Amino acid sequence: MSNRLFQSVIHQMRDAVGLTLGVIDEEGTVISCSDLGRIGEVIETGPDFFTRNESFTAGGMTFRAFGSPMHAEYAVFVEGEDDFARRCAEVSCVALNSIKQLYDEKFDRSNFVKNIILDNILPGDIYLKSRELRFNNDVSRVVLLIRITDRNDVSAPDVVQNLFPDKKKDYVISINETDIVLVKEVRPNIDSTDLEKLARSICDALNTELYTHAIVGIGKIVSETKDLAYSFKEAQVALEVGKVFDREKTIISYNKLGIARLIYQLPTTLCDMFLREVFKRGSIESLDQETLFTIQKFFENNLNVSETSRKLFVHRNTLVYRLEKIKKLTGLDLREFDDAIVFKVALMVKKYLDAKPVRY
Repeated sequence: MSNRLFQSVIHQMRDAVGLTLGVIDEEGTVISCSDLGRIGEVIETGPDFFTRNESFTAGGMTFRAFGSPMHAEYAVFVEGEDDFARRCAEVSCVALNSIKQLYDEKFDRSNFVKNIILDNILPGDIYLKSRELRFNNDVSRVVLLIRITDRNDVSAPDVVQNLFPDKKKDYVISINETDIVLVKEVRPNIDSTDLEKLARSICDALNTELYTHAIVGIGKIVSETKDLAYSFKEAQVALEVGKVFDREKTIISYNKLGIARLIYQLPTTLCDMFLREVFKRGSIESLDQETLFTIQKFFENNLNVSETSRKLFVHRNTLVYRLEKIKKLTGLDLREFDDAIVFKVALMVKKYLDAKPVRY
C-alpha cells in the first residue's frame, strides 16, 4: 500500500478539522501524519489494538482501526479524546478505507488472478499487469475449484487459505457463496495422483474443521498465465460432468473424464437420436436393476465371462444366459468388443439425458 495515498487524504482532512491526525501500521509505526515530523514515530499498541470494531482512546488520542474485513492492517489516530475527535476518526477511517480498497482492486495480485480466470482482462494486458505486480509468469499452475455442497460457511476460504499460506505462490479466491478457487503453483511434471491427494486434503480439512462437505474439480496444468482461464473452465466442467455421471466421487479431474467429457458436450437432440437408432424403442428401459448390475460388473471385469461370474457368485452358464437375454432385447452382444463399446456409450448417454441438461 502506498503511504502517499494516505498522506494525501490526511493532508486534506487536516485543513478540514484543524487537528493533528495520521495513520499507523500493525507495528505501531506512523506511516502518514499531518505533522510530517511524526512520520516514523512508533506508538505503543496492545494485542487487541487492531481487532476493535469501534473508536477508542489512549494517550490523549482517538484511534479507529481499518483494513480488510477479516483483519485490520491500519489504524487512524486523531489528536484529542472528545466526541469531535471520535467523529473525525470515524470519518477519516471511511475515507482512508475507501481509497485502500480502490488501491487493492487495482494492484492486488489475488484480484489480478481472479480477473484472469473469469476472463475479465484482455490477454494483451495480462503481461503488462504481470510486470507491474511482479507476478511470476515462469511457473506452472493448476486451478482447483472447491464447491461446498451441504451448507455455506464464511470461514471456508480461511480454512483453505491456512492450508496454503504462501500468498506469493498460491491464491485462494472466493467466487461466490459456494465456490472457492485455488490457483496452485506446481512443478511441471507433477503427477495427477498428487493433485488428487492435494484435493483430498482440502476436503478433509473442511470436513474436520467446519463439518462441511465439499467436492473438488481439477483443471489441467498450464505453463502460461493467460491459460489459467482454460484451467478454471476445465475444473468447472469436471464438476458438472461428475454431477451427471459419477455423483459418488468428490474429487474429479478433467484429465480423467474420458468419454464422459465428450458426451456432456453433445446436443441433447443428437443424443436422443443416437439412442433411438441404436436400440429398439423401449428396449433400454426394459432392463431391470439386476441386469444393469450384471452389465456394470461385466464391463468392470473387461468383458471376461469367467471373472465376472466369479465376482457375481453365479454359474458361468447363468451369466451367459443373461448376456443372451440382453442380446435378444437390444440386438447387442456384449461379448463382442464393438457392441460393448456402443452399449457402454448408450448407457452414459441415457444417464446424461436423465439429468435433463439444457443443450441444443
